[in-house]
Amino acid sequence: MVLRQPNATVGFIDEYCLLYRSVFEDVRLYECFKGLQIGIVSPLPRKTLPEIAKLNGLKDGQSLHHFLRDSGWDIGMVRAIRLHLIRQLLGNRPISLCIDAGDVKKGETTDYAAKQYIGNLGKTANGIVSVNAYAVVEDITYPLLFKIYKPKSRLKAIDQYQSKPQLAIEIVSEVLAMGFVIERVLADSLYGLWWHFINTLQQLKLPYIVAIRSNHGVLMTKGQRVRYNRWRAYNQPLVERPTECRYLREIIFGHRREVRYYQITKGSTDTPDKADSWFIMTNLEGDIILSVGSQYTLRTWIEYGFKQVKNELGWHDYRLTDYKSIERWWELIFCAYLLVSLSAAQEQQQQQIYPQASTNTTPQPNPFSQHLHWQSGTTWKSALLNNLRLLLQPYWCWGWLQVTSLVTGVSHS
Repeated sequence: MVLRQPNATVGFIDEYCLLYRSVFEDVRLYECFKGLQIGIVSPLPRKTLPEIAKLNGLKDGQSLHHFLRDSGWDIGMVRAIRLHLIRQLLGNRPISLCIDAGDVKKGETTDYAAKQYIGNLGKTANGIVSVNAYAVVEDITYPLLFKIYKPKSRLKAIDQYQSKPQLAIEIVSEVLAMGFVIERVLADSLYGLWWHFINTLQQLKLPYIVAIRSNHGVLMTKGQRVRYNRWRAYNQPLVERPTECRYLREIIFGHRREVRYYQITKGSTDTPDKADSWFIMTNLEGDIILSVGSQYTLRTWIEYGFKQVKNELGWHDYRLTDYKSIERWWELIFCAYLLVSLSAAQEQQQQQIYPQASTNTTPQPNPFSQHLHWQSGTTWKSALLNNLRLLLQPYWCWGWLQVTSLVTGVSHS
């Protein structure tokens, strides 16, 4: 029996998905994988399976639903390939490891959904919380790992309770075991307050910058006092916004220690407003007063990166209730996210090779760059994702026509 070849889609999608081909023995499952990658990067406001199916010329989303819930492919193999691609691309270049948590999902029957604090909302709501890790290298984010937080009230018989900082420690250990070189760990105050998380980073000899609350306590001996050094101005580059002037000062509890503390504000230094200020602690060594603020601001890539996943790629658009299916959905989103990041890395490499045209070396123009809506640059959403979507538009139009022909019986051949 001769096995048929998978249906072709778009060149760069087929080339990228081919890297995962070994996971899917059944060609139909492989086509579902490709179809979901196409749907996840699409501009659909809601990434529902029926709508993704239409983009791929399918009448309904039953095959995609079966792919996520019932088929036998191994999510661990997909994740291993994705992480290998990142590891291969980055080599020994050091990464900033950014830790984030938080999402919201309605529905009482969804596995591990509970009323709890949702970080990205800043309040308590019903939702599923995952601890996510991203690598940041040269302003490009690469999705690494995610782990589900399982509230005590929703644990199953096979589950063991782990707090979010405990999950973060697992992630850090796994990232190190994979051979990534961690230059610094960046995290919010949830992790800065948890001593075991900080102690583990110090035992692993990892530099870190973490947020703390304004009332963070530090032990001092009798007679010691808290000193606030003078404010120092520095310029903070921002994503897709003009550079912003900010101010930073060191806070010394008694005497300067291995762990140091700083306050940052973008408002008045006379009476810093809590809304415009934040506090950090770090074990970075040396004269860091003019760099620690900018280094910590890399953490904005956490919020920026996760916002792109959530809003643009449909992190919470699943209509599934069992965690196995949800985990598969999230892993596929990380695969699609990596596709965009790889495009960013390729674009960045081209700019480094051809910083400017010369008489001896003329870069080959991108044949698609003449498109009316093509955007230059390497920003994740405004340039790279939108440009990939431009390349996929003809395929989506073909898919809609195919669905129309299935419904009306009209042939478009």
